[in-house]
Amino acid sequence: MQRHVFLLAMIIGAAPLAAQEPQCNNIPFPGATAACNTAVDGVRAFYPLAGMIVTGGNPVLGTARATGGLGHLTLTARVNGIKAALPDPTAANQSVVPSSFNGVVPAPMVEGAVGLLKGLGGGLLAVDVLGSALVLPTGIKNLTVDSNATHISDAALGIGYGVRVGVLNGGFPIPAVSVSMDLRSDSYRAVAGWKFVLLDVAAGIGVDRYKSDNTNIRFYDGPTTIRTVVINPTNTRALVFVNGGLSLAAVKLVGEIGLQAGKDQAFVTQFSDFDPKAAHVFGGLGIRFGF
Repeated sequence: MQRHVFLLAMIIGAAPLAAQEPQCNNIPFPGATAACNTAVDGVRAFYPLAGMIVTGGNPVLGTARATGGLGHLTLTARVNGIKAALPDPTAANQSVVPSSFNGVVPAPMVEGAVGLLKGLGGGLLAVDVLGSALVLPTGIKNLTVDSNATHISDAALGIGYGVRVGVLNGGFPIPAVSVSMDLRSDSYRAVAGWKFVLLDVAAGIGVDRYKSDNTNIRFYDGPTTIRTVVINPTNTRALVFVNGGLSLAAVKLVGEIGLQAGKDQAFVTQFSDFDPKAAHVFGGLGIRFGF
């Protein structure tokens, strides 16, 4: 599966938590403690959104059916995206924190599924090996990617891999059904779908657990000294999604739209154009080829 939430170090803004971050205490500059808490909470608020664009919904966009065993392969070029508003840490003392960015954060990727086992009759226990390479843009204001992450030019590269297991091959009105998991992170999916002459449809549910071991913010707390505040957020989110695919000769045009559940993280100050408790819309569009 394409699940690979690699290390993101994001300097972004939000509202202070009810419980202030103790690492932000005792900063001598006026307003610096509030700005530090704002940046910390911004990372915590935005982290599951960043995870969502690098995971997406369906691990094989537009279908729930296993590939069919050895000799079968699908390749998809897709772009995931999620609507996000990044609060401005320089405005931490305002009652409503304005946004420094408000728009869609994209993540282009290439993913593949290779048939390993055909499975039993009806598609039970068919196995596909899943893999993907994601390119994360680094030119977004107030967002930086860990310098140790693999880079191609000005973009960071993430590699993911996993496995998909067939439950049913399906045949109208019975859907094809499969389940999948990431072998590098805690991401799980169950997808059902139907295949028609020119159209594929699929729908699924999933759970993601986003965890970082190297997320922090750094800033000058003196003329020559730099303070590092370690955050390492952990978030669990449920999601639902629907897919569609349209046959165009040898390829399929495939798309996805879904919702990631929100969560009350006890933020005190209001966000401008962003509600961390609300569900967040994500989507994807791509071209799939298979044989």
